[in-house]
Amino acid sequence: MVGLTQLYSALLQIPGVDAPDATFGEQMMFVWDEMGFMRWPLGFCLLLGIIVIIWKFFDLMAKSSRTKKILGEVNQLLAEKKIDQAMKVCQESDSPAANILFAGLERRHEGTDRVMKAIENQGLLELSKLESGLVVLATLTNIAPLLGFLGTVIGMIIAFQAIEVAGEVEATLVAGGIKVALLTTAAGLAIAIPVSIAHNYFVSRIDSLVIDMEESAQKMIDTLHTVNAAR
Repeated sequence: MVGLTQLYSALLQIPGVDAPDATFGEQMMFVWDEMGFMRWPLGFCLLLGIIVIIWKFFDLMAKSSRTKKILGEVNQLLAEKKIDQAMKVCQESDSPAANILFAGLERRHEGTDRVMKAIENQGLLELSKLESGLVVLATLTNIAPLLGFLGTVIGMIIAFQAIEVAGEVEATLVAGGIKVALLTTAAGLAIAIPVSIAHNYFVSRIDSLVIDMEESAQKMIDTLHTVNAAR
């Protein structure tokens, strides 16, 4: 909605277009009112996107911090061949990396294959948790522009209905419908663009976490293999 208001304000700078003497809040309310009933689904998309983005940002920040901490501690203990202590540290943590490593360490006496299988299974569960909420953002990225285009079609229908009723073409008759058409399209795009950027950012953060956990898991497997070979 803020992007839409900025776009509207930019249009007012065009020569020949009179700029209303209104505050930023008043301009936002004007844009909101002029979008017709399509403002409700678009407003819902905007609100849902903001909530999910804020929640996912802090959720990934917390998990990333805990993951880096636990990986540093466990890697150090594994380098020193302190398997039992590493397992205890993982058990006491609730980070995704700790759960994955603990699943592997728990099977350390059953062979490397069982360890790798346990890590893969737990890794899939943790990845699904990390990706929670992303499907909402991906859906909003697709739905918001479609709602905007739907508003465009509805606005044009309104404009042509006004022409049909009047029996003649006048700018004042079609202006309302065209305004709804343009505003809803701009609103849909203004919502979809930042949501898409946030979605891609979260995907990259999750990929980075997964790579770190895979490297640590591989180090754990190598350490367990070395210990078992020594025995």
